[in-house]
Amino acid sequence: MKFVSFLCFLFILISCREGNRKEKAVSDSISVKKQILSKWDSIFIKAGLVSIQQLDSSIQQDIKYSTNDNLMKYDVYGDLDKVYLQKDAAEILVKAQKILKSIDSNLSIVIYDAARPLSIQKIMWDTLQMTYSEKIKYVSNPKDGGLHNYGLAVDVSILDKNGKALDMGTPFDFLGELASPMHESKYLQTGELKEFQIENRKLLRKVMTEAGFSGIKYEWWHFNACTKARAKEKYKIIE
Repeated sequence: MKFVSFLCFLFILISCREGNRKEKAVSDSISVKKQILSKWDSIFIKAGLVSIQQLDSSIQQDIKYSTNDNLMKYDVYGDLDKVYLQKDAAEILVKAQKILKSIDSNLSIVIYDAARPLSIQKIMWDTLQMTYSEKIKYVSNPKDGGLHNYGLAVDVSILDKNGKALDMGTPFDFLGELASPMHESKYLQTGELKEFQIENRKLLRKVMTEAGFSGIKYEWWHFNACTKARAKEKYKIIE
């Protein structure tokens, strides 16, 4: 009888230790996940933004400002590997992806940039060596902030079934009239833009505007989820 009691005690002791180990493993896992978050993730999450791929994992990401492939030619984010938007804007982007997929299931939206803290906006503004009149076309003055700084603007393109970006006539972040939607007819006539490149741009504009975004004059890749006046009423700038 004593032996049976000892075995029961030993079983309970082992079970308790195993339970403690599992609890520690879960705690350690949570701790690791917290460490994985970059300082930028923390800033965006604290501001109430959502990661796009949490809503639709089929939307692709190529975060240009976490690389050297951008207008400044250097990486300003480092370890940021997710794009964030205000939930309202993110839901519009999900709708745009669905519209695109309904047109051609092999295509996908790719995001180059989305929410952008004001601190990064200041770096971009100070780095870009252009006249004020030219600079303001491509980067909002950080004194006022732009819709990227509210998490309400996206820079996007379209990928084909092989993950290759459709030819839009210029790269992302091209500084010049050739990237401007309002000059497409002019450059079609000169041959600097081809008809298929303009058609690709029109497809991008179609899916984005049908979903609820609006484009701008100077960049084929940039779309706003609302006006700046509306943004100021409803949201705070991401510092």
